[in-house]
Amino acid sequence: MPPIKILPITLISLGLVLLYSLVHNPAPPPRSDGRIEIEYWEKWTGFERDAMADLVNQYNASQDRVFIKFLSVSNIDRKLMLATAGGNPPDVAGIWSSNLSVFASNGALTPLDKKLAQSSLEENDYLPSVWQQLTVYNRVWALPTTPGSNALHWNKRLFREAGLDPERPPKTIAELESYNDRLTQFNDAGRIELMGHLPMEPGWWSANWSIWFGGDIWDGHSRVTATSEANMAALDWIESYPERYGAEALMGFRQLSGVFASPENPFFRERVAMVLQGPWMYNFINNFAQPDFEYGVAPFPTLREEDYGASLVECDCLVIPQGAKHPEEAFTFIEWLQRPKQLEALSLAQLKFSPLQEVSEDFYARHPNPYIRVYRELAENPKARIRPQMVTFNEFSSDMENAIDEVVRDEKSAHDAAEEVQNRQQELFKYKHQNWLQIREARLAEWDQR
Repeated sequence: MPPIKILPITLISLGLVLLYSLVHNPAPPPRSDGRIEIEYWEKWTGFERDAMADLVNQYNASQDRVFIKFLSVSNIDRKLMLATAGGNPPDVAGIWSSNLSVFASNGALTPLDKKLAQSSLEENDYLPSVWQQLTVYNRVWALPTTPGSNALHWNKRLFREAGLDPERPPKTIAELESYNDRLTQFNDAGRIELMGHLPMEPGWWSANWSIWFGGDIWDGHSRVTATSEANMAALDWIESYPERYGAEALMGFRQLSGVFASPENPFFRERVAMVLQGPWMYNFINNFAQPDFEYGVAPFPTLREEDYGASLVECDCLVIPQGAKHPEEAFTFIEWLQRPKQLEALSLAQLKFSPLQEVSEDFYARHPNPYIRVYRELAENPKARIRPQMVTFNEFSSDMENAIDEVVRDEKSAHDAAEEVQNRQQELFKYKHQNWLQIREARLAEWDQR
């Protein structure tokens, strides 16, 4: 459905949200202890949620002026947008940095520049690959919690059995595919029993494969680049899989892949020897793989050896929604969390690395993941890349995922699939970009007043 047809429905929906918010969400009664209550929504669950809950409890115990009410919220991106449109957002929210361009362009966030200027925090405190994600439209919208970078994870036992050096991972795409051919095994029925590597496993970064081929998916301004040289090289690489291994065999193998966070994960079951993943894999391997599971972590191979060390760096972050009732108290809490002691505690508990430039040796000494420095070094590398800060990234990502699926099924050529994505996404981007240009000056002026 073209975006213009969605707009009236969206306006009606937001109006209903606003009405519901006014009727069903009155201001909370004052606390009996006189504290100002700050509502904090966070997307995390499980041990990641518990890690932040511990820090919230520490903050609440450290002073008697503010009380942080901490809530774990599912589908936070959708719910936060609706709550903000309805005039009843939380005071603080934890979102993904890739959401910032959409939230900012919709006027759903409070810029932090003025508050940062009055604080002790500055850009040089953070890794450049992290800070870059927090800045959209030349304004800072968030501060980081825990980042992650993507790396090659390989099964050392399967390397040995294939006659490969278990301590020497591939560095180029050509070498990766040489290893792939040696590792992949078929049974007598022609079904794949073991894959060396499969780009669609798990398929979370379908839109970003061009990073390891020396490019990106937009020009940073007004044009999508799905048909760029780098992106086409990535799609041609993916197209080589059904050509070499057979589309039917690949589909059959993928259908047998289990749920990621379970013992049925094909990497944990030793049915896939190499995957692209982040620091969270340490926790999943400990929980779901066999106790004697042997693996290594290194930069993912690149098309050109001189690009080796490229990685996608992502970050969880904290924002103050537009319309928050207590923005000053919210920022004071966020600023407290940015202290090295707090961020190291959070990163350690979540098994990630710190977003700060300076990290204590004690942090690494206490960290259980033996490869945590690898992820950190990838985030420090000048070749580190971030998700494109374009308002149509989510749509582009979904479209590219479908295109790759069609290529792997041998239903379309890489060239045709890329052309179709380019045409669809450029039209969508153009529509949204033109809408942005119409409100840009008013929005910038509004931000300058906050």
